[in-house]
Amino acid sequence: MGIIRNIINDNKFTPDDLPAFEAKLFFEGARRRIDLERFVVLLFLSTVIATFGVIGDSVATVIGAMIIAPLMRPIMATAAALVMGDMKRAGSSFLIVLASVSGVIGLAWLLTELSVVTVISIENNSQFSSRISPRLIDLYAALASGAAGAFAISRKDVSDSLPGVAIAISLVPPLCVVGIGLAEGEYSAAGGALLLFLTNFLSIMLAGGGVLALLGLSAVAVKGLEPSARRRAFLVVATGIILVTIPLGRTTVGVYQQKLIKRETIKVAQEWIQGTDYGIRQVDVIGNQVTLAIYGSGERPELSELGNQLSTALDQPVDLKLIVVPSGQETYVAELEE
Repeated sequence: MGIIRNIINDNKFTPDDLPAFEAKLFFEGARRRIDLERFVVLLFLSTVIATFGVIGDSVATVIGAMIIAPLMRPIMATAAALVMGDMKRAGSSFLIVLASVSGVIGLAWLLTELSVVTVISIENNSQFSSRISPRLIDLYAALASGAAGAFAISRKDVSDSLPGVAIAISLVPPLCVVGIGLAEGEYSAAGGALLLFLTNFLSIMLAGGGVLALLGLSAVAVKGLEPSARRRAFLVVATGIILVTIPLGRTTVGVYQQKLIKRETIKVAQEWIQGTDYGIRQVDVIGNQVTLAIYGSGERPELSELGNQLSTALDQPVDLKLIVVPSGQETYVAELEE
């Protein structure tokens, strides 16, 4: 506890820190117009980059979009304003967040509609599939990232860490997946991606606001404080976090169950093909549907035998699909004609 107390005391806000901190977060004053212009330009470009990065399944492209995406600024500004008890600033920053979210989803939808790529495979596109089934582990990472972002943005000497935080807590790419999912008619996938964004947003608000409060932001705020309103606002955020843990927990349980089914399928299938010339190439599990791909040649046991063994091992009915990839070798040696 002494170490934590020292860290907090060494990084406490002072009245001299406040002007630079406010200028860094809030869109106001003489620079309001130019700051908003730059924000919109970066948000537009990051949306374009992230959308085509997701469609093209490019990790590097999506990471590039994360780095330049400016959406954390108004979210952190909302959290900071709540800590300061400045409800007017909190409201205006939150409106920027709402407008940004709507704009990113709409632009991603439009770009997808105009794209020459007409069909996106959810299963085969890693940038799409990785953002439609958020789990509790995503919440834990988001809370830590929100705390890291608040600490970095509050200290000038550690602000270089912000690009890393932007990568760790993805904001624009999930919204782009929402737009892409809507354009492709994948409404369930779009809902999952929106849940991931809400998880990250609420985590920034709660963890980021908590760090700013610990560092004494409210104590040095010069605006009129509204403690009761501030408490109610963070209570709403905390309630939101609790609510999103329900679907996140459900997804986590589903993923765990699928891993167990996959592990048991591999074990049973290895016994099933033992003594043959076949090997296991791939196992995919979606719900209670299991797809087993094997390769080889020659005689193999009956599929019904594998299905019965697997159902018994899992103690539940299984929809089993078998894909057989034939393998062989052919050699030809050409001789020169005399």
